[in-house]
Amino acid sequence: MTNPLIIQYLPILVFLVIAAAVAGGAVVMSLLVARQNPDSEKVSPYECGFEPFEDARRKFDVRFYLVSILFIIFDLEVAFLFPWAVTLGEIGMFGFWSMIVFLGVLTVGFAYEWKKGALEWE
Repeated sequence: MTNPLIIQYLPILVFLVIAAAVAGGAVVMSLLVARQNPDSEKVSPYECGFEPFEDARRKFDVRFYLVSILFIIFDLEVAFLFPWAVTLGEIGMFGFWSMIVFLGVLTVGFAYEWKKGALEWE
């Protein structure tokens, strides 16, 4: 006897199987069709500024940390803006002004980092 709850989740299982098959097929096709001969340009440093095969205990420049922190801050800002925008009609003026204060604090922090030259890349 089949469980009706399992039958309700069957479309999700079918979707996951199809998604796994498409992803696996894309990986296999890229291995079969594409040339697999990386040159020195492909294995060169990308966005980190360091050679990829050196000492792992080497210290990073503080600018990398600043950029990553900025990314996290603005990523979280967007994560807060979506639910706020959806419920703006229900939360009223208090919710509106609290988000304006939140965005103001982020803007002041961004302006401070910009003025200090933290975003300048040499």
